[in-house]
Amino acid sequence: MIKVGDLVTRNSYGNDIVFKVVKIEDNVCYLKGTDVRLYADSPIEDLVLVVEKNEDEFYEKVRNFNCLNRDDYFYLPGKILHIDGDEDYLNKCLNFYKENNIWAIGIKESENDIANNINLLLAEHNPNIVVITGHDAYYKKKGNVDNIDAYKNSINFVNAVKEARRYEKSHDKLIIIAGACQSDYEELIKAGANFASSPKRINIHALDPAIIAASISLLDVSEDINLKELLDKTKYGSLGIGGIKTKGTMYVGYPR
Repeated sequence: MIKVGDLVTRNSYGNDIVFKVVKIEDNVCYLKGTDVRLYADSPIEDLVLVVEKNEDEFYEKVRNFNCLNRDDYFYLPGKILHIDGDEDYLNKCLNFYKENNIWAIGIKESENDIANNINLLLAEHNPNIVVITGHDAYYKKKGNVDNIDAYKNSINFVNAVKEARRYEKSHDKLIIIAGACQSDYEELIKAGANFASSPKRINIHALDPAIIAASISLLDVSEDINLKELLDKTKYGSLGIGGIKTKGTMYVGYPR
């Protein structure tokens, strides 16, 4: 018997994604991806229990990429404010920042509340980089991909980006990374984001926004990010996230 809290996969999707069961009603299970920022539902008979979940291979691949030479110099990476609509994904990202010795503050905030609170959060924490993420989805039945009303939370992310950009107009002084699975990429970029998901309206890994943020945090302020190399660090590359050329936020000092 499948119960709330179990890990499962879906036969009809080739058992490609591991989900956690968050609710069961009338033989329908409501699911949340353990590694992919995805909500789904499924008939209970389509699900297979995962007895023991393997380690997230992608997480193991990217978890430690802070390779700074600490013999002579000291480093001041850019500060990150990470606002996330999902507490589990937020904690995963915060662990990732911690492993890479990056200052980051995490805030769990419902997607539809971020725009109302982001100015206060920016004023309180004064970050170089802000991540605005959580859950999203594109519903084909509701409209074309250029219709923002066809998305679960894209309008909330867009409004949050606009508020953040009113707070700080410069794309260099405040770097904004926004969006989640299948988000309206074009509208997020037009609203003022430096990086956004999802150009091809695909799902993204829970860590993808954090990988972008951490990479910029650890890049010297005098250098431009290599866009293609940066996007290739994420799970699905430029299919899942895109953006604009952006400078790093880290200061380097001497002597240590």
